[in-house]
Amino acid sequence: MAEDSRESQSANAPATDGAAPSAGTSAEPPKKFPKGVVLGKDGKPCRSCTSFAAWASQTKSSLKAASATATPPRDCPPDVEVLGRSTWTLLHSIAATYPTAPTAKEQSDLKNFMRLFSKLYPCWVCAEDFQAYMEKQEVKAGSRDEFGNWLCEAHNEVNRKLGKPTFDCRKWEERWRTGWKDGSCD
Repeated sequence: MAEDSRESQSANAPATDGAAPSAGTSAEPPKKFPKGVVLGKDGKPCRSCTSFAAWASQTKSSLKAASATATPPRDCPPDVEVLGRSTWTLLHSIAATYPTAPTAKEQSDLKNFMRLFSKLYPCWVCAEDFQAYMEKQEVKAGSRDEFGNWLCEAHNEVNRKLGKPTFDCRKWEERWRTGWKDGSCD
């Protein structure tokens, strides 16, 4: 979710120094993976955690040519960037339609959704990172504006980690709910 293609820094995660984890007493040397390929907990490359370009560079040469565009064909499983953009679109859209004065049940449902969502997110590295963020910054669900601002700050935290520009959270509703004041969304 976190649009995070960094290699794992989790203590129980597989090796990420470019080598696959050891398979025990195998005489085979560990397989080398290109920089940026994130291994899943099973020790194999995790497509949901790795950018298409890094993924393609470790697969067949036919995919290497496709990586020149750095975007997978539309009918391929999503890489970490596509998954991240889609996820943020969904979450910001939920914030934009969240009630201005939610009931206690709606607030509880939203917090439960975010907790479960972070546990089920396909990129395990991103999921663990978002869970850690939510432990430090509890989901704010008291109103549409409160949740929208909380989510914007969460998104900005991910952007900072990835070296991407941050968004002015005072404009979250204009971006995700009402459209820009210049009428470009009308």
